[in-house]
Amino acid sequence: MNGLKILSTGYYAPQQVLDNFNLEKMVETSDEWIVSRTGIKKRHIAKEESCVDLGYQAALKAIKNIDKSKIGLIICATMTPDYFTPSNACLIQEKLGLNDQEVMCFDLNAACSGFVYALTVAQALLQNLGDKYALVIGSEKISKMIDFNDRNTCVLFGDGAGALVISNGEGIFASYSNSAGNLDALKAPAINEVSENHFLTMAGQEVFKFAVKVIPESINAVLKKSNLTLDDVAYVVCHQANYRIIKNVYKKLKSSEDKFYMNLQEYGNTSAASIPLALAEMDEKQMLKPGDKIICVGFGGGLTWGATLIEWS
Repeated sequence: MNGLKILSTGYYAPQQVLDNFNLEKMVETSDEWIVSRTGIKKRHIAKEESCVDLGYQAALKAIKNIDKSKIGLIICATMTPDYFTPSNACLIQEKLGLNDQEVMCFDLNAACSGFVYALTVAQALLQNLGDKYALVIGSEKISKMIDFNDRNTCVLFGDGAGALVISNGEGIFASYSNSAGNLDALKAPAINEVSENHFLTMAGQEVFKFAVKVIPESINAVLKKSNLTLDDVAYVVCHQANYRIIKNVYKKLKSSEDKFYMNLQEYGNTSAASIPLALAEMDEKQMLKPGDKIICVGFGGGLTWGATLIEWS
């Protein structure tokens, strides 16, 4: 089994915070209603910064102590790119000052599963890049597609970014990915689409039922591939969408809340950014030790879902 090595992490959240009490003044809702149904207390909103800016700031932290000349691959997982082309990844390459070296750059859109997909793709591509590094970013500016008059969606989402630098290594790596085309469960029209309703829409109950089914499926799939049990895993980092989803999952798996890291109360649902942001925050808090087994699980629009099992290094 080809593995990977995690060299560094970084994350970034915009300074402007929109908490539940602010939302009470904007839409018919309450802090109690939001917290009881989602666990979210606040979210960060990018006003002036672009999605590229968010990804760049996270990447800048991730490469702080890295030899930039070794970066041969940049993948940006996002469903809110600044342009159809050039990609966020290419523009982040430019901002990092990497245009004078050979780098493969592209964006990957698998909605909230994006970072899990991107990590799987990066690990595979690294097999042909020798001793080069991959910079894998999740960056989202979801606020630009949110209707802040729609209490079903505006309470859920926030902006942010996270990044990992990885290389070939001996650490365990297993992945599982799946999808099922569905336009109705979660949809975000193209930003330039001429429409009276160009905002993100979501069928909440349908997504909830989907999530509590596919998260255990994905976790069990990577455990089976790794010949491990959940007891061997230090942490499970789910896409940070909803506390009730994650609670349902750990109860279903007969596990504990302590094993399932959550920071959605601070950031809300940041789509493809949520998992790398969580990993970088855990790294910053020194929660992760070399050799720790971690499962990352994503699920989202597409519909898409999947997981990776990594060994911290």
